[in-house]
Amino acid sequence: MLTKHSKIEYEDAFVKISGLIGGEDYVRVARALLNNENATDEEIASATGLKINAVRKALYDLFGRSLITGIRVRDSKKGWFVYRWKAQRDQTDSFIETQKKKALRKLKDKLVYENTYEFYHCGMLTCLKRTFEEAIDLFFKCPNCGKILNPIDNCEIKKALEWKIREIAEEMEDISQRSELKS
Repeated sequence: MLTKHSKIEYEDAFVKISGLIGGEDYVRVARALLNNENATDEEIASATGLKINAVRKALYDLFGRSLITGIRVRDSKKGWFVYRWKAQRDQTDSFIETQKKKALRKLKDKLVYENTYEFYHCGMLTCLKRTFEEAIDLFFKCPNCGKILNPIDNCEIKKALEWKIREIAEEMEDISQRSELKS
């Protein structure tokens, strides 16, 4: 049962991450889980005003990301099995670290790509930029709009990627140093 006197009013990392993953419905589910550690799907739906399918979608998604746990128990009144869900707030830091590692890897791959190739573009926002090899195959003519493909300078993109890579790497280093100090 969810009780009003035990409601958590602040936004912690678990709630914020839930919102980033799935939006407002996930935020409502996350808050309900923090307010009642062993809630069933039905209790969460009742507390949030969401349809049971929306609650289950959020629960299964958060469960799949190891942000919550579910324990299967037999409902004493109805006789069938239900899941009791619990937030794993201690997993939020590792989830964030994993996401940062993925982002860092993708940014580094993108930087390698930007450094490896020379790019061409027609100047139209709706058209794709092309590598030199693609531009040659297209006879330097955009297949979308028909305009000439001209070389483009991607120095600003590379600078932005390098900056973001440094920023994430520094954040991860700071977190690593803080956790070493706690140990």
